[in-house]
Amino acid sequence: MLIPVQPNELSRLIPAVATGPQFNASSGNPRKLLQRVLISVIGGVITLLISQTLLFSSQFAPVALVVGVVFLLYVLWGPILEAGQKNAALRRYPAAAIFDGVVADLFTREVVEERREQADREGRLEMVENRRTWLCLELEDEEGYLGQVRFPMEKKHQTIRRGMVIRCLVLSERKDFSRIGALSDAWLPQLKLWVGEYPYLLRPAFEELCLHRLR
Repeated sequence: MLIPVQPNELSRLIPAVATGPQFNASSGNPRKLLQRVLISVIGGVITLLISQTLLFSSQFAPVALVVGVVFLLYVLWGPILEAGQKNAALRRYPAAAIFDGVVADLFTREVVEERREQADREGRLEMVENRRTWLCLELEDEEGYLGQVRFPMEKKHQTIRRGMVIRCLVLSERKDFSRIGALSDAWLPQLKLWVGEYPYLLRPAFEELCLHRLR
């Protein structure tokens, strides 16, 4: 069952500015965080040194100083910008609806999250893959198959079973939802468990809206 959501409700469910959980999700793994720190430090230090060199000889010194500070804060505003872009990708859809259905099927899949070259004991380079088990949930309602929600599997997800009620937000370019554009993270009310690759929704607001619209 699809229950249409008004534009003002959509803007309340998916904020324009990153929330705390979205910031954490966009910060990435330790490797990605280290890359941000290096960019922040190297870019900031170089730009600040340039600004000091130009301090008494150029009108562009204040601009270079500001750029340096921006670089130094990249480790903070980088995840905020990334989260904002992800939110905007869903907020742009003209039609949204609450999906109330069930888990039709579930299965695991090995996903390669990272590939890198690493020297073995003899000094030869070899490709090393970082794999992780993801859980895939197929969603359906009385009208049939809707789509799939995927996310890295954790111990808490082992209690998910076929036939359990699942709710999420469905986004589409068409108001009749004949073509689905995207799905948000999903709520399993029987387990009081949220699942998804990225926390698009303001979850307490979505739960409250579901209680109000699905009475």
